[in-house]
Amino acid sequence: MHLSADTLNDMPHRQRVALINSLSGYKSANLLGTRSADGQENLAMVSSCFHLGADPALMGMIMRPHSVDRHSLEYLQDTGVYTLNHVHADILHAAHQSAARYPRQVSEFAATGLTPQYLPGFAAPFVAESRIQLGLNVAEIQTLAINDTVLVIGRLAHIQLPGYALGADGYVDIEKAGTVAVSGLDSYHQGRRLARLSYPKPDQPLTDMAAPADDRKPNGQDAD
Repeated sequence: MHLSADTLNDMPHRQRVALINSLSGYKSANLLGTRSADGQENLAMVSSCFHLGADPALMGMIMRPHSVDRHSLEYLQDTGVYTLNHVHADILHAAHQSAARYPRQVSEFAATGLTPQYLPGFAAPFVAESRIQLGLNVAEIQTLAINDTVLVIGRLAHIQLPGYALGADGYVDIEKAGTVAVSGLDSYHQGRRLARLSYPKPDQPLTDMAAPADDRKPNGQDAD
């Protein structure tokens, strides 16, 4: 099947949105926690977070155009802090429900049954039920001229995660933590690692670092 730009333009709006949102593949599923300057808590599902750099430790996030009330965006602009909280299967339905358009005076925490949690000196709420929680300071906000979406760049200030998910080499095993991924707007998936491959170098075979040391073989070869 071939779909041209003209085909996309002729599609019904909702069908086109569903299609385009599915094309980028699996995306991260995070709950964005914010709190207004006067104490109103807000929680929203976001699927457009990405690694931006390790030194300094930065994450990017794309938010929809600020053409209507965007409570989360307004609150993080005002306070300079926000949280990202990995979604896992046990909180999936509550996390998805947080995307409903509640009025400003309604906290999505209360509406979905999730629990706000705070660290001393950090004004944004974490999701207590999430197993991997990130606290970020706003570093930069840009409105993209091409479609008025908003790029939020955050500097990592806090990381909370279970010890069993953190490897000695710094690798975070999100599969052990039960983190789920999202495709499109409403389809959720649990990950299963196929391999964790060694650093690629010319003329050197890859090995699977997730395998026991005695079983590691170059990529494409079976262990004895």
